[in-house]
Amino acid sequence: MASDHTRSAILAAAERLYADRGFGDVTLRDIVAEANVNLAAVNYHFGSKDELIAELFVTRSLATNRERLNDLKAAEEAGGGRASIEAIMHALVGPTLRGCLGPDREGSTAARFMIRASIESVPPIRRIKNREVDHLRKFVAAMRRSLPGRDDAELYWGLHFALAMSHHTIREKERLTKLSEGQCDLNDVNAIVERVVTVSVMALTGGEPARKAPARSMAPPYGRLTRQDL
Repeated sequence: MASDHTRSAILAAAERLYADRGFGDVTLRDIVAEANVNLAAVNYHFGSKDELIAELFVTRSLATNRERLNDLKAAEEAGGGRASIEAIMHALVGPTLRGCLGPDREGSTAARFMIRASIESVPPIRRIKNREVDHLRKFVAAMRRSLPGRDDAELYWGLHFALAMSHHTIREKERLTKLSEGQCDLNDVNAIVERVVTVSVMALTGGEPARKAPARSMAPPYGRLTRQDL
């Protein structure tokens, strides 16, 4: 029981410090001082700083991914096995945006930690993101059912861009507030979700890109230069 308490204290202290100061500026000694444990306890429970960061990120990511998949399942059940593309995009981006934005969430340690994880590309988090993609494959499968006949590559790009919009909005919310002089309300999380979903759906259903006009021949008529060619 004491061992579980020590482990929890280390995780809580590390999350607070990483959320406040970032991954590069926090040492293991900072964490053990904050948690009031010894360095051997960190090595015993986690082995290294990277493993500690990885466990924190996985714990928070699992909660988000579980919410995503639950929302997706509900959308598909409501649609008789085939959810609308709008509902799929809501399930994909809603949990991430609601988890990190808004006055009720963004001040929390968990939200600030995940924002740090989005901003700072540290190796242990990068490795997890690149490895853990199975839940995203379920979204692509749902998109395939929603948009039959659509090229798979377009579905992957659509999912990728939807996630990119969500993460960029979270990372750069202060810049957007300053740029728009407060006109863009970053506290209205439902409206943000709707905007990301709308743009994502438009990208996936807006039809084929316009064909490029054929390039005009650079050769002058009859092989002679005219004033218009100069």
